[in-house]
Amino acid sequence: MSAELPETSRPETLAVHSPQPEIRGSRPLGVPLHQGHVFAFESADALAEAFESPDAFLYSRMGNPTVRALETAVARLEGAADAQSYASGMGAINSVLLGLLSTGGHIVAQRCLYGGTYAVLTDLAARWGVEVTYVSGTDADEVRAALRPHTRLLYLETIANPTTRVSDLPALAAAAREAGVPTVVDNTFASPLLCRPIEHGADIVVHSATKYLAGHADVLGGIAVFKDVDMHRRIRHHAVEQGAVTDPFAAWLTLRGLQTLPLRIERQSASAAELAGRLAAHPAVAAVRHPAVAGHPDHEVAARLLPKGGGGVVSLDLTGGREAGRTFVEAVRVASLSVSLGDVKTLVMHPASTSHRQLDEQALAAAGIAPGTVRLSVGIEHVEDLWSDLDQALTKAL
Repeated sequence: MSAELPETSRPETLAVHSPQPEIRGSRPLGVPLHQGHVFAFESADALAEAFESPDAFLYSRMGNPTVRALETAVARLEGAADAQSYASGMGAINSVLLGLLSTGGHIVAQRCLYGGTYAVLTDLAARWGVEVTYVSGTDADEVRAALRPHTRLLYLETIANPTTRVSDLPALAAAAREAGVPTVVDNTFASPLLCRPIEHGADIVVHSATKYLAGHADVLGGIAVFKDVDMHRRIRHHAVEQGAVTDPFAAWLTLRGLQTLPLRIERQSASAAELAGRLAAHPAVAAVRHPAVAGHPDHEVAARLLPKGGGGVVSLDLTGGREAGRTFVEAVRVASLSVSLGDVKTLVMHPASTSHRQLDEQALAAAGIAPGTVRLSVGIEHVEDLWSDLDQALTKAL
């Protein structure tokens, strides 16, 4: 039990200080939810020391047992030294960028990025004088040519959003490492079950935990994992001060989702590859991109980096352009017209008008996003039911 109150305590005091039982002789099978945000100490020295350790809990902005369990779990999955959890994927991305960049710094980033990341880089350039050089993400020599003495990081995505281009992580990270520049990789589309970027040279890996890690459209969260503890300490300081921390209940839900991640990602990757093959033959489809399907521009790289599957996202360009895309996403019935991805349910969306609306026509074209591009995030439904649904919607889009 918790510390005993004096026997003379009155009802008003007893109501405030609820007893906390100690569990003896057994343990909870799941991670307990520690929703409380403040923790009491037995000594002043212990409280003071807790301010410096991510494993000592005093105030949930600085650390929480349930959140810490999530950080440890994802760090272990990614083969990382440590991790920092956030209230959203953008919280993780912003924390890492602001922790590594300063006024006058320079970043090299692949051209096709998640629209939110692109918007942050554009804002950093406009307001803080951070220079950004965009590269294809497939050519190490192009990265070497883009590096400068004041380059502070190389930013990549394992599988690009929404085009599904696959970065040659080993070659690109090696080019950055030669210049002493750390590499940050957004691994949201792959998850650590399909790719572990640290094994390929990355220094920091970020995820929108909202997507595959949690997997059930009921969590908003993000996480960054670190190759070494020194980088973690550096970024953790910024994260604590910025306050973009994970709510314990969101962390608890994400831990629940992690338990089925291997099963979900295997099913989603297999179904996505099957559907991509069928979509390529449909007259309403001009082009299909999925890393596991022959003909993808990075199929050879994907075979090396993603041997267990190319993920659950398929990018397709419709022959009828923007209007065909609108008709298609409104005609699906099993799939849902929705933002996000990695859910157990299949989702479709039109990137040019939603997730990448921040990009102008020139930037969209440079990123490989056409007016008729549709992003399909494949769920765990039966593949034949999904195909019937997509086929009828595509027929209406002809």
